[in-house]
Amino acid sequence: MSEPGVVIVGAGHAGGSAAAFLRQYGFTGPLSLIGEEPLAPYQRPPLSKAWLKGEADAEALMLRPDSFYSENDIVLRLGVRAERIDRDARTVILSGGEAVPYATLILATGARARRIPLPGLDLGGVLALRTAADADQLKSALGPGRRLAVIGGGYIGLEAAASARALGAEAVVIEREPRVLARVACEALSTFFQDYHRKHGVHFILDAGVEGIVGGDGRAAAVKLAGGDLVEADAFLVGVGAVPNQELAVDAGLHCSDGIVVDLEARTSDPAIFAIGDCTRRPMPLYGARMHRLESVPNALEQAKQAASALTGRPAPAGEVPWFWSDQYDLKLQIAGLPFDAVQTVIRGDIAAAKFAVFHLDAEHRLQAVEAVNAPPEFMAGRLLIGQRKAVAPDKLRDMSISMKEVAA
Repeated sequence: MSEPGVVIVGAGHAGGSAAAFLRQYGFTGPLSLIGEEPLAPYQRPPLSKAWLKGEADAEALMLRPDSFYSENDIVLRLGVRAERIDRDARTVILSGGEAVPYATLILATGARARRIPLPGLDLGGVLALRTAADADQLKSALGPGRRLAVIGGGYIGLEAAASARALGAEAVVIEREPRVLARVACEALSTFFQDYHRKHGVHFILDAGVEGIVGGDGRAAAVKLAGGDLVEADAFLVGVGAVPNQELAVDAGLHCSDGIVVDLEARTSDPAIFAIGDCTRRPMPLYGARMHRLESVPNALEQAKQAASALTGRPAPAGEVPWFWSDQYDLKLQIAGLPFDAVQTVIRGDIAAAKFAVFHLDAEHRLQAVEAVNAPPEFMAGRLLIGQRKAVAPDKLRDMSISMKEVAA
């Protein structure tokens, strides 16, 4: 049995970054990275964008070159699954039965596509989009003369629809709410994206229930809507959110609540176990005592720094404003903050020109969040204002004659 050190379960963006930060911050002990996929840590955001469109190759996806791990004495264990944590023995039991000892364990198990109880979900041609293997399957199904049906009008679904159109395929998005992005964006933003996609040939079926997916010979052929209508397609993408991979933690008796609950050091209810990335529910200092689960690369990096700092005795990194992004066609959407307790929205810029920002203010005129489309100054200044927690006059935000630099000052 190897010498106990730091063992990281999950070789995604969070886990790979934690290993790198530990070495960067001076940790010299044994360090292992265990991943269920056969690939070294890679970037997931391009899967629905550049990778799907053929604009990025496998090398461009990699977080770091393969040589990085051997050069930094990081043991990569890929293509194996962590089945169980024995907290008393401080070991992780792998799918082959091997027990890997740890002094400290970092869970970076990520999230998986939410499965909805639909008949036909296991038919061939019905896909999710969380891994490189998923993206490869989807890419091979798209092209001129093909049709993609997307169940779920969230960011992943819209990005995939945009990529499908870029590849010459038709795209139809089926959403149960009256508008796309209903759970993650304000109405002005979702209306804008809906209209923009329509101009690019995407068809929408809104306020629509789905009864199942039908086909023959083991392969999907159509989505059956409530009421009986069929939406035929060549490929089907189910994008209705994600659920945290918390089963290891739950079985080990760690505190979980729609995510592994951690503190601002990314430490779980067991002091010897940390958790980072999409699998966690974490404190949000900018928003009082709220706990929230974030699914983003910036959050994965922030929590990787938190855990690595705690383990190497470094001062805790400064808290960050959460932020996210989405690329669709020639649109760059950048979001900072979360609209908790927002009671007012202010629109700055020109929606028709696809260059604008939506600011979300609380009752005290403090900026809680900003959604910026092709508007980097608004995003950057908005992110600064959110972190400052200072009141800002709505009229100043709205007035394009006042620069965002002035507003932030």
